[in-house]
Amino acid sequence: MTVLRTKRTPIAIVVAALAAAALVGCGPQGKPASDAKPAPVASTTASPTDSASPSDSPSPSASSSTSASPSTTPSASATTSKPPVVPAVMKQGSTGTQVRELQARLGQLNLFSRTPTGTYGSVTANAVNDFQERYSLPMTGSVSAQTWTKLRSVTKQPTHAAMYPTTTQPANAKLDPRCMTGRVLCISKTTRSLSWVIDGKVQTTMDVRFGSQYTPTREGQFKVDFKSRDHVSTIYHTSMPYAMFFSGGQAVHYSSDFAARGYAGASHGCVNVRDKAAIASLFNQVKAGDKVVVYW
Repeated sequence: MTVLRTKRTPIAIVVAALAAAALVGCGPQGKPASDAKPAPVASTTASPTDSASPSDSPSPSASSSTSASPSTTPSASATTSKPPVVPAVMKQGSTGTQVRELQARLGQLNLFSRTPTGTYGSVTANAVNDFQERYSLPMTGSVSAQTWTKLRSVTKQPTHAAMYPTTTQPANAKLDPRCMTGRVLCISKTTRSLSWVIDGKVQTTMDVRFGSQYTPTREGQFKVDFKSRDHVSTIYHTSMPYAMFFSGGQAVHYSSDFAARGYAGASHGCVNVRDKAAIASLFNQVKAGDKVVVYW
């Protein structure tokens, strides 16, 4: 018996190769599913639209999918029935004057007991959550347009002094004697405050936070060795804006963590300031060589 072998022409080989390439090229491979050709099951999706009119006589298979609730609208319209998501006006991480106003207004309702800092952290989020619970609003911890409108309606416009207080603690009536002469960063651990004093007169006072028991802030009389506006710790790799170093690696500087969490945390030995505007202004006034006094 003679076996006939069909000789494949070059054209046939090319056509076969292209067909194989076409098969390999099918499928998702990075394309979204909506770009793919609908699968056979997609035909059932169209049936509610085709049989939307009550006067149409549905087929047995179509009626089985809609018999549970003939008056139910298609699934696409069910999505629109959900309440729209209202974007937060403010949330954790927000900063600025509006956050200060928020904190001051919450303070009027005894929901925020800290000094307004302009930084929306966990303390502020908890206060907002409490406000939302009190007024039966969605408890998200973020300030939506609805929450902001309600808060404004039950509080008064805060004054500038309420939004920008210098400190929660008054400066000592009697400063440490070492603070009474020259230019001094007078830092009291008792009142947790820093006073900028020139020739015995207090120029400004602000809240401060110190190191923990394991990394205590050193006490004594020092001087400002150098300043670094955008300093980053070489030990902890954290930001230390407006740093004024006075004892080795210890410095007075702004702390976003202090602004957000208050006294719930501690520094690694530095003197933290939570009012960014206040420390920025102080940084511009203090000079290398100015005295620093840390005391109880």
